Amino acid sequence: MSDHFDAIILGAGQAGPSLAARLTSAGQRVAFVERKLFGGTCVNTGCIPTKTMVASAYAAHMARRASDFGVAIAGPVRVDMKAVKARKDAILAKSRTGVERWLRGMNNCTVFHEAGRFVGSHSVQAGTETLTADRVFINVGGRAVVPDLPGVRDVPYLINSTILELEQLPHHLVVVGGSYVGLEFAQMFRRFGSEVTVIEKGPRLIAHEDEDISKAVEEILESEGIHVRLGSECIAFGRCAAGVCVHVSCAAGEPETHGSHVLLAVGRRPNTDDLGLEKAGVKTDEHGYIVVDDQLRTSVEGIWAMGDCNGKGAFTHTSYNDFEIVAANLLDNDPRRLSDRIPAHGLYIDPPLGRVGMSEREVRKTGKPALLGIRPMTKVGRAVEKGEDKGFMKVLVDAESRKILGAAILGTGGDEAIHCILDLMYAGASYTTLQRAMHIHPTVSELIPTMLGDLKPLQ
Repeated sequence: MSDHFDAIILGAGQAGPSLAARLTSAGQRVAFVERKLFGGTCVNTGCIPTKTMVASAYAAHMARRASDFGVAIAGPVRVDMKAVKARKDAILAKSRTGVERWLRGMNNCTVFHEAGRFVGSHSVQAGTETLTADRVFINVGGRAVVPDLPGVRDVPYLINSTILELEQLPHHLVVVGGSYVGLEFAQMFRRFGSEVTVIEKGPRLIAHEDEDISKAVEEILESEGIHVRLGSECIAFGRCAAGVCVHVSCAAGEPETHGSHVLLAVGRRPNTDDLGLEKAGVKTDEHGYIVVDDQLRTSVEGIWAMGDCNGKGAFTHTSYNDFEIVAANLLDNDPRRLSDRIPAHGLYIDPPLGRVGMSEREVRKTGKPALLGIRPMTKVGRAVEKGEDKGFMKVLVDAESRKILGAAILGTGGDEAIHCILDLMYAGASYTTLQRAMHIHPTVSELIPTMLGDLKPLQ
């Protein structure tokens, strides 16, 4: 059978359902195709389940620190992984069900719970149905990379989705990959009670961040008993009595690490390899990401790509912003562009990292005169009062225009406080606007104006 719609949307991640709501509200008839789980990565294997478990890990950590606050807890703190998973599953299921119910309840929206595949430039096969539309929106997300390392296929391994299903605590979790996903799971499971080792091929953790941030994060993790192995150039896997033997090549330390479980956290890849994009004429890059322009249009007129599959961001907030850009251009006569977006992201270890704009390394590469402000969290009253004074905040300012170029807050509340700076950057205002603002005491945000009042030339 064949059916014609005004629009076809492939994938129920962050951008797709919101776009369907806008299009159907505008009177358009929409075919919505989702092959598996409604809600995409964020709801099912990303933000919601992981941050739910991070919250459980934080509770365990604070319970162990109770005596620091004058609180007595009888006996050792024990984590019930089945209960942790049950809490995560309940919160996840509510979100997933909510997305599906929302889509199925939309007027003018027909949901196809099938795998979708292009059979022509504007034709999609969904089960036994052939769907056609003048406009097609691709929102198929991504998945974890399984690296082609020696022995990896010979041992049991976990990725970001399967580790969420554990009901028994690993004795020793070996995390391969020292970036955002790997570090969040490393600290989480250490706080649950596992021994944890992080193996990173590069010379430092989270290589996209500045060196001072990488070093501070490494110190935070090691202070909790996490073993960090850097410079692991020759990673290989094999079975051993403990479970899995991971070979590393480091300047110092044992040549092998024996773990009961291994988590592979070395990157993501787009879910574009089985979409039949070649039949639609949609171009992809060498990594499989769909090539888009500044308004998320693909190489084929009438086809857009949103979310993780376009390589323009790997976060829920960038995916949702993709929807906003597409909807503004198509429905609101509001010419929004990707290039207007200020980069922003977070690392959800404890304490969290909030980052916006340019890094210090990127600012230095421009060669332009800049100002730098730094404030340790030990000087932030709110952090000291909470007993969470690890980390620091820093900001970089253009010395000529006086506009903020970028900032990072690694510290308690840093993922929230960073928005003070991000909003000012979007407003295009001088840093003095924020410097002269009166913030509420005691907060983390109140030290941002203080930091801006003590800028020094970037040497």
